[in-house]
Amino acid sequence: MRKTWLIFSQTVTVLVAVLFVVTTFKPQWLAAAPWRAVLPQASLATAVVPPGGKHTLVAPPTSFRDAAQKAAPTVVSVVTSNASARNPRRNDPWFRYFFGEQEGQPQSGVGSGVIVSPEGYVLTNNHVVDHMDDIEVMLTDGRKVSAKVIGTDPDTDLAVLKVDLDRLPFVTFGNSDDLQIGDAVLAIGNPFGVGQTVTAGIVSALGRNQLGINTFENFIQTDAAINPGNSGGALVDTLGNLVGINSAIYSRSGGNMGIGFAIPVSTVRKVMDSLIADGQVTRGWIGVEPRDLTPEMAETFNLPVNQGVLITGVLHNGPAAQSGMRPGDVVVQVGGSKVANTSQLLNAVAALKPGEVAPLRVQRGGDMLSLSVVVAKRPKTTPQMRTPEEP
Repeated sequence: MRKTWLIFSQTVTVLVAVLFVVTTFKPQWLAAAPWRAVLPQASLATAVVPPGGKHTLVAPPTSFRDAAQKAAPTVVSVVTSNASARNPRRNDPWFRYFFGEQEGQPQSGVGSGVIVSPEGYVLTNNHVVDHMDDIEVMLTDGRKVSAKVIGTDPDTDLAVLKVDLDRLPFVTFGNSDDLQIGDAVLAIGNPFGVGQTVTAGIVSALGRNQLGINTFENFIQTDAAINPGNSGGALVDTLGNLVGINSAIYSRSGGNMGIGFAIPVSTVRKVMDSLIADGQVTRGWIGVEPRDLTPEMAETFNLPVNQGVLITGVLHNGPAAQSGMRPGDVVVQVGGSKVANTSQLLNAVAALKPGEVAPLRVQRGGDMLSLSVVVAKRPKTTPQMRTPEEP
């Protein structure tokens, strides 16, 4: 038995020594070995020698190199300024006497954008270009060009720009509806104006709403580092396909805290198509003040439903008022779609075409009623203050 153990230990020692020598001087042998798949991937060398004898670097299994190289050229820096912010009376002696010397410096900012077509359409956030009259787009290849605003949509905080350049790279659209919590994603943009930066993380949550950022919210939450300047940049999957437009962060310091929000590409494409075609987004509107129905409210009002949207106010002579809706009604269905919260109600009504008649199901006390409302066009809104800090 002792002799057997001695032979075994010597054999193992020799094998370990041989493996050490091969790993040190001939790592390509391991890369080409038929039993390579059973070795831990992290232990395999990333340098292989093809028949020509030249070393070629191979991306490690956990690398996002291909995705970054595919998407990065389509992400641009958006530099904005507003010269009209200067006070027109800053040179008036009486004005300077009463109000002192004014700096008179134009407002400026740096954000990001994504080229979405070879025709030169660029997606970004509305808050990046809002009230700016000079917009310049800078590509990763060093080209700079002035951009024209095609249309903006404050309700989703999206904007479409247009640049006139040849040989433009453009992003490939992915499917945000296929995303799952835990999927790896990359955020690409120009944080703090330092230059294009790629950060990696995962999808932390889906369908985030009621954050007080936009009117229509359905955010992808990610822990990929997003900082001021990333606004309007790309959130891409591991294939380099666009799945979202980075829009906001939650921060107490002004920097990344691991909670960022991106507008899903499912929303982005609808808004983008409308802005390119019409210069605006047309949505339905019925004129109500909604509030989520909580179990406590349902119990207080003795309602037979525990899901829906409580109507706390109805605009006088608005579409909902003319249909017979009253404060205290609970909307449970719009046009055949069930609504369980305010976000779902807003999205369901917004999807309706102005002028069409939409059926609504409402709970009024112990009675379930069917109402027909003539949908109106949603009025334009001004950008909201963003409680989670905008990047």
